[in-house]
Amino acid sequence: MKTYTYNNNVELMKRAGKVIPCGVYGHLGPAEGCMIPTSAFPFFVSRAEGSLMWDVDGNRFIDYMCGYGPNVVGYCDPDVDAAAMEQMKKGNCTTLPSHIMVDFAELLTKTVKKDWAFFAKNGGDVTTFAIMIARYYTGKKKIIFVNGYYHGVAPWTQKPDSPGTLDTDCMHSLYVDFNDIEQLKKVIAENKDEIACFISTPYMHGNFLDNVLPAPGYWQEVRKLCTENNIVLICDDIRCGFRLSLEGSDNFYGFEADLICFCKAIANGYNISALCGKEFLKGAASSIMYTGSYWMSAVPFAAGIANINKLIANDAPAYFRKIGTMLTDGLAKIAKDRGVNLAISGEPALFYLAIRDDDSLLLHQEWIAECVKRGVFLTNHHNHFVNLSLTPELVNETLEICDEAMKIMVKNHPEVYR
Repeated sequence: MKTYTYNNNVELMKRAGKVIPCGVYGHLGPAEGCMIPTSAFPFFVSRAEGSLMWDVDGNRFIDYMCGYGPNVVGYCDPDVDAAAMEQMKKGNCTTLPSHIMVDFAELLTKTVKKDWAFFAKNGGDVTTFAIMIARYYTGKKKIIFVNGYYHGVAPWTQKPDSPGTLDTDCMHSLYVDFNDIEQLKKVIAENKDEIACFISTPYMHGNFLDNVLPAPGYWQEVRKLCTENNIVLICDDIRCGFRLSLEGSDNFYGFEADLICFCKAIANGYNISALCGKEFLKGAASSIMYTGSYWMSAVPFAAGIANINKLIANDAPAYFRKIGTMLTDGLAKIAKDRGVNLAISGEPALFYLAIRDDDSLLLHQEWIAECVKRGVFLTNHHNHFVNLSLTPELVNETLEICDEAMKIMVKNHPEVYR
């Protein structure tokens, strides 16, 4: 099985580094630490279709990052793209919003069982707005976070030692562990009548650690405590949204959030995010001036309508669970047969992988690198995604490559695998 080379990628990164901070900044580039060693990874794509992408050296990859989530029905999906292009002929960023915004809001609220929808562009736009609404509605300042969280890059989401963040940005932040109800009760009691909101992802799917599902009854108890203490319950469904349940991940885990944030899978890569909420918070949302130049662009609304209708028509969450389980069961068997302790956590639709045979993470990074160099695009320490275009044939090809990569990794380390 041949391995890839990246001459064009390297040259393009050199050019990028001269004019763009980090060359490729943020989570799509190597600076985040999820593409180690960088020599094993491409940096730039030339085209993508379905579950496949080709880099600027012409290397083909089965992509399990899905643009870090937005690719939910397949890259360049003909139905979603046709809807977007048809709307583009009519107008996109106009002085007044298109009527299609209302159409999308009606579809979205009906789908996720909420009373209203507010649109922006990035996930951080709507998590920030959710916090603002909670503070305005309750008249309180403090936010309860779950340790290991990620809710965007705005200062309120950071820790005091984060570059560019002030101590005052974080002075109203409280922290609890996921699944620890007693700790949550204690924090609420110690900050009585001061807590505006509790914000969390539906399960813990952070980087560099095994993912953790909610314990039985956890979310129901969180809901009860929030209701009793006038705390707005915010579900950050940016990453999981529409992959576990089309009605929202709060529905999937059997509770009802007051506010729920969507972005990645809402329009198959067209730039839009949404905050959906209950009727009692609509007045607060209406009172806050919060907007952006492109937030009501019509093309993403058209793409969103086509995307959600396609997810509904194909019962997408059921397919994600089926195809994701096929993949993760196959990976588990490969690891067992080769004597490798491979931890697989999270939900099958967005699973997390980690080899646990050393504490340094180097064995896992080596295995992932060997997979990438042979055409399966994974990253070291982030959860992965499946999408509607992923076929059993592509999964079988993936498993063949991952087995070959693991065979090589095991052979390279007789001190571990005897």
